[in-house]
Amino acid sequence: MKSVSRVLVQGGGIGGLVAATALARRGVHVDVVEHRPPGSVLGVGLNQPGNALGVMREIGVLDDCLSAGYQFSDLRMAASDSSTMMDIPPSLFRDLPPNNAIQRAELCRVLLGAARGAGARLHHGSTLASLTEDPDGVDVTFTGAMPDATVPSDGRYDLVVGFDGIRSQVRRHLFGSRYDAEYTGFACWRISLPRPPELDRIVYALAGSTKATLIPLSETSCYVALVVPEESIRPRQTSARIVERIRSLLGEFTGWIGELGHALSEDAPAAYSPIEQVTVDEPWYRGRIVVAGDAAHASSPHMAQGAAMAAEDAVVLAQCLDASDDLDKALRAWWERRVPRAGFVQRYSAALLRTESGTPTDQDRELLKTPMPAAQARLAEPY
Repeated sequence: MKSVSRVLVQGGGIGGLVAATALARRGVHVDVVEHRPPGSVLGVGLNQPGNALGVMREIGVLDDCLSAGYQFSDLRMAASDSSTMMDIPPSLFRDLPPNNAIQRAELCRVLLGAARGAGARLHHGSTLASLTEDPDGVDVTFTGAMPDATVPSDGRYDLVVGFDGIRSQVRRHLFGSRYDAEYTGFACWRISLPRPPELDRIVYALAGSTKATLIPLSETSCYVALVVPEESIRPRQTSARIVERIRSLLGEFTGWIGELGHALSEDAPAAYSPIEQVTVDEPWYRGRIVVAGDAAHASSPHMAQGAAMAAEDAVVLAQCLDASDDLDKALRAWWERRVPRAGFVQRYSAALLRTESGTPTDQDRELLKTPMPAAQARLAEPY
């Protein structure tokens, strides 16, 4: 690679591991620091639309993702009584499946294997302590984020990339509190359940102000996400409280969706998260330090594109660094390619969120004149 030879990635989630794999396969020395232990994941499951699968193919793990996941085509809109309102045809992603739903733990396993196989060095339980920049590089010190962590030696890098999420430490270093996450007034409650026979594709259903998204993850399991307006962010929730809340929300539906509430288990994988937005509205880099994924453009989950946008950020960054021996030009080219696409996903997702809650703006109404199939078709274009 012409512009960098040593890269540090802060954050070992989807975007960070894709970046590590893409860069290491190009011969770059890559260190990844992640404060959580290996194999730990946030959330339950996710859908990989065709554009995300294109990234998986580019880094050599498409077959692994398809083997671990569940493929389907159409999306379905359902009423509160579980009856079908309409089916949304899939976008055509050339020779890729339109959708692949997968457990987050399985995707993490696949991506960890890919990063290690490419030669990236992964340091779990560690995080950044300090960054000191100069025109020629970034000096980094590290600290343990959990007991018994293997902390990497302090070092110097050509580039530091922050795929460290909504509360990004790297973004704080670059911009202070200017782009801290903003609470949208909505929360998401998620759980993994046995898959009912009626669920053979993503199903969206509305009951009052509650939106349910149901995703098949395998022949036997599924993932349910319930988005509801909530005035403020809740304190840390116990598993029992999360399950109790999900049971109550599913009780707002009838038919087969409502019956899922009877299948809840106290020990089922479940999670609560406030829906927050991050919009860095200036270049996502300064000098030799970059933020990407949720650290730069976190959005609501309404297009199921958050993980895909992070993965695209990662491979496009590698492509741009590979194409130029001038780092600033490479980063500028990357940012200019990514802003329109990530910004569209963020705006469209927010418009859906507000419209479904009955509070759309004039700008939302104008944007949603582009129906969902056309919005999906836009994302089927090359990233």
